[in-house]
Amino acid sequence: MFQNRIFLGTYLGGVTVHMGNIVQKAQAFRFVYYLRNHSDQEILEWIESFIKFIPMHIKALELEISIPSHQVSYFTSESRQKEFESNSKSVISLFSITYTITITFSIVSCTRLDSVRNKVWVATFGVISSGLAVLSSFGLMLLCGVPFVITLANAPFLILGVGVDDMFIMISSWQQTKVKDRVEERMAMAYGEAAVSITITTLTDVLAFYIGIMTSFRSVQSFCIYTGTAILFCFIYNITCFGAFLALNGKREEKNRHWLVCTEVQQSTREDQSHLYNVCCVGGSFDQETGTETEHPMTGFFSKHYGPFLTNIYTKVVVIVLYGGYLAGSIYGCFLVQEGIDLRNLAADDSYVAPFYEKEKLYFSEFGPRVMLVVTQETPYWQENTRKEIEMCMETFEANPYVDKVFSESWLRVYVDVAKKMNQNISSQDSFIDNLNVLFGVAPDFKQDIIIQGKAITASRFFIQTVNVTTSIDEKDMVNQLRDLAKRCSVPLLVYHPAFIYFDQYAVIIENTIQNVAVAAAAMLVVSLLLIPNPLCSLWVAFTIASIFVGVMGFMAHWKVNLDSISMINLVICIGFSVDFSAHISYAYVSNERSNARDRIVDALHSLGYPIVQGALSTILGVVVLSASTSYIFRTFFKIMFLVIAFGLLHGLVFLPVFLTLSGNSGMKSFFTLFCIPWEKTFTTFNRSL
Repeated sequence: MFQNRIFLGTYLGGVTVHMGNIVQKAQAFRFVYYLRNHSDQEILEWIESFIKFIPMHIKALELEISIPSHQVSYFTSESRQKEFESNSKSVISLFSITYTITITFSIVSCTRLDSVRNKVWVATFGVISSGLAVLSSFGLMLLCGVPFVITLANAPFLILGVGVDDMFIMISSWQQTKVKDRVEERMAMAYGEAAVSITITTLTDVLAFYIGIMTSFRSVQSFCIYTGTAILFCFIYNITCFGAFLALNGKREEKNRHWLVCTEVQQSTREDQSHLYNVCCVGGSFDQETGTETEHPMTGFFSKHYGPFLTNIYTKVVVIVLYGGYLAGSIYGCFLVQEGIDLRNLAADDSYVAPFYEKEKLYFSEFGPRVMLVVTQETPYWQENTRKEIEMCMETFEANPYVDKVFSESWLRVYVDVAKKMNQNISSQDSFIDNLNVLFGVAPDFKQDIIIQGKAITASRFFIQTVNVTTSIDEKDMVNQLRDLAKRCSVPLLVYHPAFIYFDQYAVIIENTIQNVAVAAAAMLVVSLLLIPNPLCSLWVAFTIASIFVGVMGFMAHWKVNLDSISMINLVICIGFSVDFSAHISYAYVSNERSNARDRIVDALHSLGYPIVQGALSTILGVVVLSASTSYIFRTFFKIMFLVIAFGLLHGLVFLPVFLTLSGNSGMKSFFTLFCIPWEKTFTTFNRSL
């Protein structure tokens, strides 16, 4: 209250005024009830009871009023946090479906109609290995006291995706070894081909997540620490536990034993037996020409049809044109990205807070937050110079375009005005403090704005009303400008509103995102240069990372996803996962000994095309279930993961192969491969010693 005015913008919405300032009607009323802060536990219990019983009272009220257009929504100080935390519970059933689909696809896609070469148990153990990585890493982080955040509900799915992707690569490398070689030799050859690829992707993924720790957001930091550590454990378990199981499975295949009952079976079919018997009880055949396992139909498709088609000169032209369109659409989308999080998105679609936020935005958006100006230190308000300094500060704030001075609230202004009218002297400390009771008699609410200890006022607050705050950019600019004005005041001021914790995101979200992307891209380039011994191919990998990131950012805007702390977590995922498919193809291309670029890329697609498709499909089939979630958090995860995998697959199997064939024929073996192959002798010697 000031100058006989009461600010009603907080309580009346959709207002129609008459003669400029007389309220004629209002479409919405908001009632605010403050609880006595005697006991936090009592307050929480009261709020829980309120949330439990208020729906019944609202229903009874609606029946009594019998007017369909009248709607009642409600909200408490605990609602936002409680509903945010309940998001994870709402997707438990969906995640169950997600994991079931991903695990089932991963196992079924490794099934062969050969009772010896069947890789069902290998795939099953690969999935188990990923699960062990999640348990180990999460247990270690919790033991170390790293906070657990709700977004980590996505992490096990990510680790499963990384684990099965590496599993597919290792199985593919194993299948390309000669079946008549000893298991030790086959393991050495398989590791020689697969180890570098999965090492590159692991290092880049881990670096991306650990670099994400640099962000200012604690939730993002926790997510990155947990997920980066889990990927590291996943790599360790894949090259040790899973590799050991692959070797045991190789021992079974070496003895031509059945995949299920482990008894020896015949290698060739028998005409005197049924077709079902020959399918279920005969196996162990292999390609007599190459000495490797019989080629999977999809593997043959990539080498005989897709590879030659993609490397055709006319196809290359079409691919380059398509890439130009992709890049143009992505860059255009980047300029449409909106900053900021809609607080309504922190709760599920069917939450009771959803209609409250909708009505608040519809009827109460004309005015922005009612901001506190808090004098944080003991101040001699009885001194006239001090009062002038405070008044000058208030006028400076009121002159800001985001502030309407008509609705400012200052206990000091009212006190000075009341003292003048009542001829009270407030120029001394004693008189100023003693006469405050006169102020409280006129305006009792001001008791909440002044902290008195003895004869001193240790803190006090004033209110200003913000306006013209309609977008996240306005919110960011408003906060920054008000804080700048507070710094210029001679009186120590703190500018505060509970919503500022969300507005502060906007000030650093872009800076943090660019910082993470730049540092991660540089780190990945270094990793690529070390493990892909071809500088040009390493640059292509770095270029692919940037291209996928731009694509995800651009199409994120087309898909109505804002840049906020939630999508930022998913963009960190994008940085790491964007390199996976491209790194596999690039390394296979560089390490190939053929002299012709076309032949080398066809061989790379032959070796890795199907494993890459397996990895992509297992992730997409799993994550698509989350599109049905009622939670914005998990729908955002679905959208960005879908874009990352789709664009990663597009770059790995379409764009990058074409670009590599245009970049020359240079290639050489990595030092990592040269390190792995000599272990064949070590494995053989060790086996003989046993």
